Amino acid sequence: QVRLVESGGGLVQAGGSLRLSCAASGSGIVTNVMGWYREAPGKQRELVARITSDGTTNYAEFVRGRFTISGDNAKNTVSLQMNSLKPEDTAVYYCHAIVRMSYIAAYWGQGTQVTVSS
Repeated sequence: QVRLVESGGGLVQAGGSLRLSCAASGSGIVTNVMGWYREAPGKQRELVARITSDGTTNYAEFVRGRFTISGDNAKNTVSLQMNSLKPEDTAVYYCHAIVRMSYIAAYWGQGTQVTVSS
């Protein structure tokens, strides 16, 4: 059984910062890709940023230059440092991982609320 446990999130004023963290656990897992998606009310879930096991990162255009993703392959963890937050960044943020065991599968965390007040 693979679990993704998120921490961080909360309420912050516009221009502020927050840090999200996620840890994947499970027997014998290797994380190929870890990342963050977000879902705002009435909108589809969208990619925010992701990082592969070789350190390659991808960012959505709307967070480029403001958010930084980092990962630790040995610990199966990923973090998202969010700076210069805007009210439009308000959403539930979900950790996502593509995990390799005897097969490859994708998993989601339970989500953490980020609210940015104007």
